[in-house]
Amino acid sequence: MKKNILVIYYSQTGQLEDIVKNVAKPFEAKKEEYEVTYYNIRLKEDFPFPWPGDVFFNTFPESYLQIPEEIFPPSEEILGKKYDLILFGYQVWYLTPSIPIISFLKSGFAEKLMKDTDVVTISGTRNMWMLSQEKLKVYLKDLGAKLIGNIALVDRHDNYTSVLTILRWLTTGQKEKSGMLPAAGVSDEEISGSVKYGNIIERHFSTGNVSGLQSDLVANGAVEIRAFLVRVEKVGNKIFTVWSNLIMKKKEKRPLLIKFFKVYLMAAIWIISPVVLVLHLLTTPIFWSKRQKQKRYLQGINLK
Repeated sequence: MKKNILVIYYSQTGQLEDIVKNVAKPFEAKKEEYEVTYYNIRLKEDFPFPWPGDVFFNTFPESYLQIPEEIFPPSEEILGKKYDLILFGYQVWYLTPSIPIISFLKSGFAEKLMKDTDVVTISGTRNMWMLSQEKLKVYLKDLGAKLIGNIALVDRHDNYTSVLTILRWLTTGQKEKSGMLPAAGVSDEEISGSVKYGNIIERHFSTGNVSGLQSDLVANGAVEIRAFLVRVEKVGNKIFTVWSNLIMKKKEKRPLLIKFFKVYLMAAIWIISPVVLVLHLLTTPIFWSKRQKQKRYLQGINLK
């Protein structure tokens, strides 16, 4: 009997769709063993791409506070099957799984599809995904899903270059290299090469040895942890908590507060972030062991 594989994802730019379809290729290649189904999450009122004006910044409070929107339900055909494995592709908005992803996870459809099912999470992000994955782990646990693996593909350029390229991509739709700026997002080589992770997943899944899957993925480069960015994420979550709650509380001042938040965010990236980097480097000898332990945890799939 064929095993049922479900690929769930939401992709505005098409990057994450390319990634998850490459990871799924080894399953697609064995049609006698697997039936692969795709579910592209769709909001009833979707977000625009490219993002016009300040629309992207205006999504900040709802995104960070994980306020869902209404989604189109999966087809009856998808809901009518029991799946043996789910490849779950997601992206990060404001250090949190994106609104479309949160909207699916908070719908009744998520539990129906994911409960008691092996799940491999797959993200394609700029570079800060670590604490977002921690939030996702909580959702999966509450849904009764069994997280067996995680793949995190990122933009390999430095933090500041990737800020410029992602803003260009989001606001103009241009991913390609221009002037002194490289192409935005996950490189084409890594996207096409992500099929190797699919081979690893299929090998472990077919033998029933999923307990060693994550260590095998990590050994093959599926998860890179940059300790400095973990620190930035921790600081960012504290700041975002204050800003998001303030904006939601002061509804009558929302347009003005969003503008202030935009200015603050840019200042934090270009002024505060370098200070955090310097402090991080200076304290590396002191916290080396602690950071190595943190790295091993974040590369794994367990939840504290």
